[in-house]
Amino acid sequence: MAMTQRGMRDWLAGFLPAVVAVHWKERLRAGIGALCGIALTGGVTLWMLGPATDIPWLVAPMGASAVLLFGVPASPLAQPWSILGGNLVSAIVGVTCATFIPSPVVAAATAVGVSIALMFTLRCVHPPSGAVALTAVLGGPAVHSLGYGFVLEPIAVQSVLLLVCAIGYHALTGHRYPHAARAQSPARAANAATIPVTTADAEKALARRSELLDISAEDLASLLRDTQREAYARRARELTCADVMSAPLAKVQANDEAPLAWRLLQRHGLEALPVVDGDARVIGLVTRHDLHVRRARRQRWPRFGVSIGSGQRLAVRDLMQANLKTATAGMPLSELVPLLMTQRHGTLPVLDDAARLVGVVTHAEVLRKVMAA
Repeated sequence: MAMTQRGMRDWLAGFLPAVVAVHWKERLRAGIGALCGIALTGGVTLWMLGPATDIPWLVAPMGASAVLLFGVPASPLAQPWSILGGNLVSAIVGVTCATFIPSPVVAAATAVGVSIALMFTLRCVHPPSGAVALTAVLGGPAVHSLGYGFVLEPIAVQSVLLLVCAIGYHALTGHRYPHAARAQSPARAANAATIPVTTADAEKALARRSELLDISAEDLASLLRDTQREAYARRARELTCADVMSAPLAKVQANDEAPLAWRLLQRHGLEALPVVDGDARVIGLVTRHDLHVRRARRQRWPRFGVSIGSGQRLAVRDLMQANLKTATAGMPLSELVPLLMTQRHGTLPVLDDAARLVGVVTHAEVLRKVMAA
């Protein structure tokens, strides 16, 4: 299908630089931090190894790591385990590929691919680590001569030094790092969670952050909307019929006259009434629809006239639906809602083990309590 003119504009707009909503003080802070981190890492490595060493006193991937550690410290890709685990794993893979694969191109491609797979597996994804794997393969005779010593010196030493610099610098400048996962407090839903989240909302929220988050406003808004939907789905899985049912406002007995049922429906604004026998067990349901049908047939509403040739007034048992569906208090909401949707009148009696009425569930009550939960 040919791309539309608007689609082409949107595609080309993707090449434009994204707006970085970071205050100039934060940009300056990140730049000074990277300067200090790289200078200290290279200086300490040079002091430890001496100027005559063949070991690189600073490898290029550390510059990329510095961008993450000082510029985007909130990113999962910039956390301590990411830089240490990612760099060490990639160094080991790179040295192994350089040792056993003769072709540099094949070795380089294999090293990067395997490193990425292992970083995902070990939960230590760190983009600069791909460059570590390439350095191990394409670093030349000086790097190849180190063998697996390349993993310790310079990679491990420089990764630790840069990480220590980042932790110290963020502490001195009043920033939280590392961004470890905090213990979850008991969740309490807020009414504001029902308000739709827009991209403009996400842009304003990102603009108030004191540090850069590596997520676009569109992705953040989409993530928040997905989170809301997941929260509702989780809440629906947790709720049971007992959480959403209400006490029965009224009920009738099978021998009661039909006008009484109508008056109760009108008084309480209900669509249906449970019908019970002499032992208070539910035996049916009488609805507005049932009464309206009888009214249309006899045209003598609200007295209902006289029942078929017996001289008796029309009773609820003559109108009720006997083959009704019911629920139990412990029924999960995931089972309750499909059952409730099959009821045209939107009412479902809730019974105990003895078939006695303990509550009533309606469409409106389920929606209200789920939204307010």
